[in-house]
Amino acid sequence: MIVIIIILNLIYDINSKAKKQKTMKKLLILSFSLIISFSAFSQTSLYENPNFDAIASKHEIIAIVPFRTTITLRPKQMEKITPEQLVKMQEAEGKDVQLGMYSWFLKREKQGKLRVKVQDPNISNAKLAKEGITMSNIIEYTPDELAKLLGVDAVISGTFETSKPMSEGASVALGLLVGFWGATNTAVINLFIHNGEDAELLVNYNKKISGSVGSSTEDLVNILMRKASRRVSYTK
Repeated sequence: MIVIIIILNLIYDINSKAKKQKTMKKLLILSFSLIISFSAFSQTSLYENPNFDAIASKHEIIAIVPFRTTITLRPKQMEKITPEQLVKMQEAEGKDVQLGMYSWFLKREKQGKLRVKVQDPNISNAKLAKEGITMSNIIEYTPDELAKLLGVDAVISGTFETSKPMSEGASVALGLLVGFWGATNTAVINLFIHNGEDAELLVNYNKKISGSVGSSTEDLVNILMRKASRRVSYTK
């Protein structure tokens, strides 16, 4: 509404040939700014369950599972690695996102800004492994099934899509194999928080980052949680 009023005021100012050129220039600048703003907004989407606060108030411990990761390489890069090597890179990347998320919560805990405990990923992954649950078949299990298995009140999961790996180990491995080095060009992370009791969706946050975003998964998690933290009821 404010934008519309501004535009109408600018158009109204066109009352002389001397002013017309300046006003049109302002309109073009304003239009360009709006396009940029809408473009940036389209890169992020966030859903929060209206009952999240009430549900989360009963939670004592949550767990983060490895993120299902897809690394999309160029055809020439794919020719130099095996499908097995790609799977290992994706698994390493997914666990790196899990660890990055865990580190983010630990920092809030040390600052006294966390309302719940977060299960150590080593414990979570060990429990998953004992049940034969891997990154390739974890999608076959419902969030409440995972929560029961892990012994937690909620589960944080998600997907991670990238054109180039961000974790140090995967980046080095890819660089040695196909001669590629550098930061990720495009990364899309889709985060879910589900209630452990009934698998109800509490939060869904999708974030796309383009351009140079640094070389570590920790950078990505910080960018992701910068906005999401204001909506996550586990933080103060």
